[in-house]
Amino acid sequence: MFDANLIRKDFPILERQVWNRPLVYLDNAATTQKPVQVLDCIEKCYREYNSNVHRGIHFLSQESTRLLEEAREKVRSFINAPSTDEIIFTRGTTESLNLLATCFSQRFLKAGDEIILSGMEHHSNIVPWQIQAERVGYSIRVIPVLDNGELDMEAFRSMISDRTRLVSVTWVSNVLGTVNPVVEIIKAAHEKGIPVVLDGAQAVPHTSIDVQALDVDFLAFSGHKIYGPTGTGVLYGKRELLEAMPPYQGGGEMIGHVSFESTTFNSLPYKFEAGTPDYVGSIALGAAIDYVQALGMDDIRQYENSLLEYACQGLRTIPGMRFIGNAAHRSGVVSFLVGDIFPSDMGTLLDHLGIAVRTGHHCAQPLMERFGIQGTVRASVSFYNTKADIDALVAGVDRVRGMF
Repeated sequence: MFDANLIRKDFPILERQVWNRPLVYLDNAATTQKPVQVLDCIEKCYREYNSNVHRGIHFLSQESTRLLEEAREKVRSFINAPSTDEIIFTRGTTESLNLLATCFSQRFLKAGDEIILSGMEHHSNIVPWQIQAERVGYSIRVIPVLDNGELDMEAFRSMISDRTRLVSVTWVSNVLGTVNPVVEIIKAAHEKGIPVVLDGAQAVPHTSIDVQALDVDFLAFSGHKIYGPTGTGVLYGKRELLEAMPPYQGGGEMIGHVSFESTTFNSLPYKFEAGTPDYVGSIALGAAIDYVQALGMDDIRQYENSLLEYACQGLRTIPGMRFIGNAAHRSGVVSFLVGDIFPSDMGTLLDHLGIAVRTGHHCAQPLMERFGIQGTVRASVSFYNTKADIDALVAGVDRVRGMF
């Protein structure tokens, strides 16, 4: 049986008090807390076998290398990728998408081409493509967002043309919680031979992933959102596309042979992993994956969805409550405004009640403009949250409303 109160014992930070009140942590979409299993893994790495990977014949180097590659295999299995060659370790979703925008654009895009993004993208799935579009000369088209926070799929299908070369969309909106119809998006794009990128930062922590069943071409996600260390992440890509793309950075590890006349590059995935990697972080990411898989991703999804629905029911009773986005399928987050209370004021006062939420534009300013607002209050749940946390949030929001 899924027991959040028992699970909480694995997360020491949840025992903290802030402003002399018990911490109610509802900022999980920004970053998750780390279980002792991950913290212990990090400490053990540095205490017992810290050594640079792939570069030494001595025992410590061999052990670190083995553990890093075991972590890569854990990631491969977790998302059901065909091969570890297709698992590239990065510093997070942002670096994964920057790598992809740079290398894909250099190899596959030219002036006059088009790519398709959506109106609910995080800045990390907008700005890298804009930078490359300015250099290369391709155009960016944007799938509109409907009033309920869902993508306008009819508009999406109509904007696919013989100039479309890529579709890159978020799986789950970090603001609205909307679960986008990615199966439908991938199918529509693939019918025209167009590859698809999924920003999985907000999806991977909440549901089971099977990249082969999805037939997605690229998937990016962050370790710190799935209970692993900060500064870790993954880019999955289909082998044929990764092999065709040039390297992202130059240096050690990504080379085959270097001379001043010419350089050859290493095989996948190392072609895209220049320099000393955060091998400790990646090994600990493997520990985080072990942890969530032991809990069961389906059980996590069901519990978190029930908690999110409980939160929406409670918040809906508050006078002046306005939800931003009301998609039929949501995951992880609820964003709202109350009356004319500025989000940062609400967040500051909730903080003094011990309740941690996120306020602002959430690195999604085009989406804020779409809804005619400057920002929202965002509460985001994890499997270690409880109904008591939600009750505290609802009571806190209502108390702040009363103050205004």
